[in-house]
Amino acid sequence: MDLKEIQSLIKFVSKSGVNEVKLEVEDFKITIKTGKGNPETTIVHQAPVIGTPAPVLAAPVAPVATAPVESETAKEEDSKYITITSPIIGTFYRKPSPDKPNFAEVGDIVQPDSIVCIIEAMKLFNEIESEVSGKIVKVLVDESSPVEFGQPLFLVDPS
Repeated sequence: MDLKEIQSLIKFVSKSGVNEVKLEVEDFKITIKTGKGNPETTIVHQAPVIGTPAPVLAAPVAPVATAPVESETAKEEDSKYITITSPIIGTFYRKPSPDKPNFAEVGDIVQPDSIVCIIEAMKLFNEIESEVSGKIVKVLVDESSPVEFGQPLFLVDPS
């Protein structure tokens, strides 16, 4: 069994949702385990193959249904905040120019019509204003990053 066959087997196992696969062919043994969406591969023993390789025999395994694990506490925590989203596609900037301070920092209080950032689209710099009042608790986008329409930019605590 060559490296490409092993790689394709790993991809097949990770996509199939199977929890574990063990293969044993004469002097070659391999175990592939997946858990919580992160594939993990363990090669137990591999002896050099002389001559023609033996056919690969797969042990029958039962598929295991897996669902992505999401943090319920993070969802509940974020649900109490209001999200300021991008109204356009462009490049996100937190300050008006490189030598000026950021429009809004974590902990700052914003009011409706407070400028929180700039989004550059087609060489035009568009000031983005907050539509809510509250305290900024998290900045969700890095400086000079591309943003999409409707992408969350800031989390604001309205209380």
